[in-house]
Amino acid sequence: MQRRSLGKSGLRVTPIGLGLAALGRPGYINLGHADDLNEGYSVAEMEAHAHEVLDAAWEAGVRYFDAARSYGRAEQFLASWLKSRAIPPDDVTVGSKWGYTYTAGWEVDAEVHEVKEHTLPVLQRQIGESRELLGDYLRLYQIHSATLDSGVLDNRPVLDELARLRADGLRIGLSLSGADQKETLQRALEIRYDGVLLFDAVQATWNLLERSAGAALAAAHDAGLGVIVKEALANGRLTPRNDAPEFADKLALLQQAARDYHTTVDALALAGVLAQSWADVVLSGAAAVEHLRANVRALDVQWDEALEQRLAGLVEPPEQYWKTRSSLAWN
Repeated sequence: MQRRSLGKSGLRVTPIGLGLAALGRPGYINLGHADDLNEGYSVAEMEAHAHEVLDAAWEAGVRYFDAARSYGRAEQFLASWLKSRAIPPDDVTVGSKWGYTYTAGWEVDAEVHEVKEHTLPVLQRQIGESRELLGDYLRLYQIHSATLDSGVLDNRPVLDELARLRADGLRIGLSLSGADQKETLQRALEIRYDGVLLFDAVQATWNLLERSAGAALAAAHDAGLGVIVKEALANGRLTPRNDAPEFADKLALLQQAARDYHTTVDALALAGVLAQSWADVVLSGAAAVEHLRANVRALDVQWDEALEQRLAGLVEPPEQYWKTRSSLAWN
């Protein structure tokens, strides 16, 4: 897998990265998450399992890894893997995020799994925690799920601190969520320090069901931001695990297209992202080795106009997509 530039950030990434949202904590909203972990929820079991998936990713050529402070022990598991495999910092790019605090207490059925707070004290605390674990591996630090409602993009003390971190050599990004992704990104592109954009990268949801941020992401890429795409499989909804009756016809369409293109449904969905000229990285959210290996097959799919037209009807209105996502159960 060849490395490429993440926008104009100076960071080197691979077309497929690995996100650790489902690997660092016992509960997550991906369909079938409990099955992926074989319900082995002890810290030792989950760390060993995470290392197995990370090994498979490395073997497949993945060189971008994405974590967050709220992903349970994801940063810890990633750091112990990097150090135990003696991987030089220059051979990998690691991104993480701040703004949510993990509160589930290592329980799957916790009442509250994470708490969002985009304030200066949280940023200062969490950058210290991330650096303590990841050290020189940490290259990209992102606001976790920035929204207009959170006010983080108008919080001058926070923005000043991010600018200071950037001046010290850390690349700065933001991740987006919700039906207003494009509006939030447009606001982020207005923020400059000494005439230079504050943000080096954006991470957003774009998949065959939710394409509403596409034009904004293309504009951000043209402005020099690196673009990282998350939730390409829609938390498992774009896989055979989605047994919702109302999705049956769409799943049948995906499965037939996958057969015709000699691939799998998940690889097909990831290939749809890779086909976007503005996408620098698409994250695999795999929590099992076999799924990681299947995801990487997306690189072999020849996405063409016929396939694009064939699957165009999968798109959902953004409000419907995000309402469905918010209803997914932690498991």
